[in-house]
Amino acid sequence: MKRFSWFNATALTLGFAFLYMPMIILVIYSFNASKLVTVWAGFSTQWYGELFRNEEFLNAAWVTIKVAVMSSSIATVLGTMAALVLVRAGRFSGRTLFSGMIYAPLVMPEVITGLSLLLLFIGIGLDRGVLTIVLAHTTFSMCYVSVVVSSRLVSFDQSLEEAALDLGCSAFEAFRLVTLPIIAPAVISGWLLAFTLSLDDLVIASFTTGPSATTLPIKIFSAVRLGVSPEINALSTIMIAIVTIGVITASLVTKQAAVRQARDARMAERPA
Repeated sequence: MKRFSWFNATALTLGFAFLYMPMIILVIYSFNASKLVTVWAGFSTQWYGELFRNEEFLNAAWVTIKVAVMSSSIATVLGTMAALVLVRAGRFSGRTLFSGMIYAPLVMPEVITGLSLLLLFIGIGLDRGVLTIVLAHTTFSMCYVSVVVSSRLVSFDQSLEEAALDLGCSAFEAFRLVTLPIIAPAVISGWLLAFTLSLDDLVIASFTTGPSATTLPIKIFSAVRLGVSPEINALSTIMIAIVTIGVITASLVTKQAAVRQARDARMAERPA
């Protein structure tokens, strides 16, 4: 085993500093009393108060949360169904095309996805607004949920589900009572991932939004073009906190599920 050298420690430190120092500086200056974002004038929380009195930011935040919740929920249902088909259905006609269509948004540039959806909505005469943003976010986040759930279904012991079927459960009851609780950590992780992706999306939302629905990333981007204000620092800090809480929650859920499965496996190996 190689020892952890000073070179590795230095490279790791510089790497983390490059990634996280800008966010740390942003969080610190969100508590700056000065209107100038680059001049420290003392600790203050006044910009958080100004932020919560800004109706435009609050309306954009409400639209963003509403879109993220709806799109991530729909994407979780559709992504889980797609994962079940890919893992359980075996070989069927059109499987390659189906899997390619599921995974295409993973590698497709967001500009192409947004433009394609825009042309689709214009072609079918659908007015752009909250609905079109939800459909767009569901389209690109569903594949991420499918990947997460598929990785869990691959290692799932189907004998548990077969035992439930032998005991009189229907296929739906076996899935609801046996399969779903076991894969629940993956489903929750997929929902949190889809929620996070929807929360900070700018490119696709800018193509599919309308005058009646402005998301928070679009509002921030428009405001930054006129100059960075301390309110934007405060808003960005809140978004960082929300994403951090989501990531920590997903990690804890996954860890608890792994511990629970290891404990159940040890109990199953014990002699009767």
